[in-house]
Amino acid sequence: MPIFYIISITIIIVIAISVVRRGFTSVEEKAKYHYNHKNFFLTRSEHECYDALVEAVGMEYRIFAQVHLPTIVDHAVRGQNWRAALAHINRKSVDFVLCDKAYLSPKLAIELDDKSHERPDRQERDREVERILREAGVPLLRLKNYESSNSIELAQKIKKILNTK
Repeated sequence: MPIFYIISITIIIVIAISVVRRGFTSVEEKAKYHYNHKNFFLTRSEHECYDALVEAVGMEYRIFAQVHLPTIVDHAVRGQNWRAALAHINRKSVDFVLCDKAYLSPKLAIELDDKSHERPDRQERDREVERILREAGVPLLRLKNYESSNSIELAQKIKKILNTK
């Protein structure tokens, strides 16, 4: 009978060791994906638009690029499933957000429309982003690529939307 206990305990120890080892797999063994450093944060047209925005309103607003919607709209609205609401907006972003300098409060979202915005799936996504921002009270300025690099015109469009002088 004691031999049975010794074998049982040995088997339990071997199983326990194998379970613990699986939990401590090295980082190299866990890596499934590989990544490379991007050379540029913005595309050429986004960079040109950013430069024009800085020239147009950089003294009045902070300009943030590639902003995800959960950063500027609150999904935890009373009476709805906040996890589902977050999942709905989590992979959506806008190209730029203008924020006031004092509190970094979002004042205007800006979308730069390139050729990808002509695709039906992208147009559907754009309509949904527009709806979300409108409902949240965040104005949206849509720009075509050719409209995005003239800082004087940008300043006028932004002032018109934000009703500032």
